[in-house]
Amino acid sequence: MCAQEHIRPPAVAGMFYTGEPGALAGEVAAMLAEVRPATARRIVPKALIVPHAGHIYSGPIAASAYALLAPLSGTIRRVVLFGPAHRVAVNGLALPAATAFATPLGIVPLDLAAMEAAQALPQVSVNAAAHAMEHSLEVQLPFLQAVLDEFRLVPFVVGQTGGHEVAEVIDLLWGGPETLIVISSDLSHYLPYATARQKDQATTAGILRLAPLGEFEQACGALPINGMIEVARRRGLTPTLLDLRNSGDTAGDKSRVVGYASFAFEESGHVH
Repeated sequence: MCAQEHIRPPAVAGMFYTGEPGALAGEVAAMLAEVRPATARRIVPKALIVPHAGHIYSGPIAASAYALLAPLSGTIRRVVLFGPAHRVAVNGLALPAATAFATPLGIVPLDLAAMEAAQALPQVSVNAAAHAMEHSLEVQLPFLQAVLDEFRLVPFVVGQTGGHEVAEVIDLLWGGPETLIVISSDLSHYLPYATARQKDQATTAGILRLAPLGEFEQACGALPINGMIEVARRRGLTPTLLDLRNSGDTAGDKSRVVGYASFAFEESGHVH
């Protein structure tokens, strides 16, 4: 089977983000350029939490995290990406049966050696169906392609499992400065604007205290977030809230909104 047949094609281009390459590149560049200079201070992130809605809704919030990677564009060579399952029921964490992911901006090769190593853990399996239509990972790729030089991806769809099981995978693939951990998660879903703001502020305060989330109503990616929190506590990482808004602030009405936040987690040696 040729390598071409192992490429996962984009599933939500033209829906969650622009499908035309030139326009997509321009839109991502514009969102990155609009990040406030105060937000893009000298944080050297080891891990990020970013939202995964359509770019028109959550793209500016995600950009506040990805803009931090510009100085690391030549350093980061591997991105370990975790997103919650939306389409297919998954037990544990699912890897794709692909060698690369495609977006309108080009091909992202997968780190096959890291994927093979992760499969030594009992909670990790290969599930092509889990990845086929999943947007929580795909919407991150145009940002990563825009801010990084050559890198390889290790993409996990997170299903029925525990935060500790996610933490085990993060620890296994932790690496050094060449490895970035990305957690894809939105916050509250379909609440009135004022209610959502109150709930999301409480959730983000908990994450900043490195307190595990207690319910999926706080964040659809609660399990990968809890895995990241466990690792951050053990390894002494410092979280910073970069942006907190919702769809009522960006491109939606305020009667039923979805919450979005971006965080950076920094290793203690890099705190400024």
